[in-house]
Order: sequence, then structure tokens, then C-alpha cells
Amino acid sequence: MLELLPAPPADPLWDLAAEFGADPRPERLDLVLGVYRDHTGVTPVMRAVREAEIRLAERSASKEYRGLSGNTAFNRAMLSLVLGGDVPAGRATAVQTVAGTGALRLLADLVRRTRPGATVWISDPAYVNHRPILEAAGLAVRAYRWTDPQGLLDDLRGAGRDDVVLLQGCCHNPTGVDPAREVWEALADTAARAGWVPFLDLAYHGLGDGLDEDLWAARTLAERLPEVLVAVSCSKNFGLYADRTGCAIVLGSSARALRHAETALQNAARTLYSMPPEHGAAVVATVLEDAELRGAWRAELDAMRGRIAAGRAALVARLEALGCGDWAGPLARQKGMFTGLPLSPEQMAALRRDHAVYGTATGRINVAGLPPGRVDQLAGAIAAVLAPAAV
Repeated sequence: MLELLPAPPADPLWDLAAEFGADPRPERLDLVLGVYRDHTGVTPVMRAVREAEIRLAERSASKEYRGLSGNTAFNRAMLSLVLGGDVPAGRATAVQTVAGTGALRLLADLVRRTRPGATVWISDPAYVNHRPILEAAGLAVRAYRWTDPQGLLDDLRGAGRDDVVLLQGCCHNPTGVDPAREVWEALADTAARAGWVPFLDLAYHGLGDGLDEDLWAARTLAERLPEVLVAVSCSKNFGLYADRTGCAIVLGSSARALRHAETALQNAARTLYSMPPEHGAAVVATVLEDAELRGAWRAELDAMRGRIAAGRAALVARLEALGCGDWAGPLARQKGMFTGLPLSPEQMAALRRDHAVYGTATGRINVAGLPPGRVDQLAGAIAAVLAPAAV
């Protein structure tokens, strides 16, 4: 049987991570995977998370099955966090998932069940896993322009009533470019007129302009439109990468429709993994339900955001000092963990080959993984690969 299996495509990010791991050069710099690292290059466990884990260990609750929707306290806390305050009954429901990726897949299955002829629109450029997840669910995929606000609106005016539009709510991966608020408002107007459903991917809220600021677009769409789908990840802003903690949220216009949507999500989860792991969800619920822990988490999240912004600003300043000012200026306006370098795949390969700097072939680098002491190395490497093009 296995001899009949054709060679499948490798995952581009994890292939690069493996190549980095095999690179013997001590100066090598990993800016591939989307994880936050502190000034020592370590991905830390957040202090509020560690305290929540201690409390959970002392409580030593049963490991009995939670049910297909996962941890209900976590689901309530995520609804309140994402949508703001108390969520009116009959307006939204949530199901715990295996991280944001699981939420994307469950919601993609819901789209296929409810709108089997739908096209799902994704940004160009897009997060590397968006298209594979949607196509694996059996959905047709089409792209819209992202970094050109007018092009974005023009493209999505072509989305039909049965279509779904996947939008990253903040800190766009891979570009770091987010629409202005007036563009989000225009998107809400377009969706209301055309009838397409927004499908929000929230993975980096709190790491752009601030937690509430980063959730503004999601809350605005939720207030103005009858139906919205939201995939939420706790990997980045809680540091729970390996615990695979996420949530699928559905906003609807009736309690009956939401009950049916929740059951459909549960059924999809049952066939994929039955139910999600408990630990990360219990940690998040413990943090968000305790005022002291919640405040500590918000403060640490703010500090992480500040360090990321400082790293991006330092990189831009160093590039400008090296004579790359016109080229580096737009990077200063980007937000979140990632910066999109306008470099070709060949130039990114040169960064990797000649300077031991690892980013993706599309030009994405993870500025949240850049140690402060390595800014000069990165800027010098970028300037070096740009020099031949300048000549």
C-alpha cells in the first residue's frame, strides 16, 4: 500500500526549521517559526500561566472526559475576552478546539456543511496553512489583495452571497500589515450589502497595538453583522504553543441556529479528535477568571508587545543607518510578530546560505524571535543581499 503513495509536498516552515537545526554555524539566526522569544532567545512560560498551573496542580482535579465542547469555563471566558464583556444570550456560542488550527478546520467543515457551494476568500499573501486547511475541508479557495486597501475592497466586492471571507483580525501573518479602521468599517458595509460571511482568524491579539485595540475589528464586525465565524488561538498571547489551546466561535441571529452550529462543530470534532486537551484551557480559564492573574497576564502581554515593537524599531533604524532608508521605512508601520521583507526567494536563500539568517522564502521573518544583540547581524545581512540589486 505505502509503495503506491506519491511523494507529498513537505511543509515549508518545518523544512526550514529542520535545516536550521542541522546548520553547524554558531551565528545562525532562527526567524522562521512564529514563537515569541525573550532577550536570551528562550520562549518563556508566562508568570500568570505558571501560577495558574501551580493552582491547578494543588487542586488536582479529575482527568475525566470534559465533553465534545471541551472546557465550558474556558469557552465562556473566551467569548467574553474576544467579544468584550457579557455576551447576550442567543448571540454567540463557542467550542474549545485543538489550537487555532483546529478552530480553522472545524469552522471550515461548518462552512462546507452549510454552504457547500461557497468560495472562501483568503488574503494574498496568506498564512501558509490557510489554503491547505480550507482545501482539506473540500472548499474552493480564491485570493484577494491584502496590502493594497483599495484593491482589498475592490476584490471583495466580487464576493457572492454564499461566499465566506477569511480575514486576519490583527497583526497579519506574513506581512505585518493591518487595514486602517475605516477599511474595516468599509468591509463591514460590503459584507452587509453582499451577504458574505466574515471568518476571522485571531492568533496575535495583544501583540499589535494592545489587547482591546487588536480586538476592535472583531468586535465591530460582530456588532454590525448577523453571522461571523471566529477562530481563536491561545498559543501566542498565552505562550501555550505546545498545549494546543484554541476556540471556535460562531455568532448568529437566533438561539436555534447557534445550537445547531454548536452540534455541527461537536460532530466534526468527534470525527477528528473526539475532544480537545484539557490542560491549556484550564490554565486560560484560571487566568481570566481571577482578577489578579488576569492583570498580571495583561501586564506581561503588554511587555511582550513592547519588546517586539522595540525590536522592529531597532531593525528599521539600523537599516536606515546602512543606507536602506527608503526600503526600510514601511517596515516601521507593520505590527505584531512578523515583518514581511520585500526580498525575492533568491535573496532569502542568500540570507540563509551566506549569512546564516533563516526566514521564509516569501520574505517573512519573526521579529518576536530576534534577540536585541543580533539586530546588527540581521540588518547587515539584509543590506548585503540588497547590495547586488542596488548595483
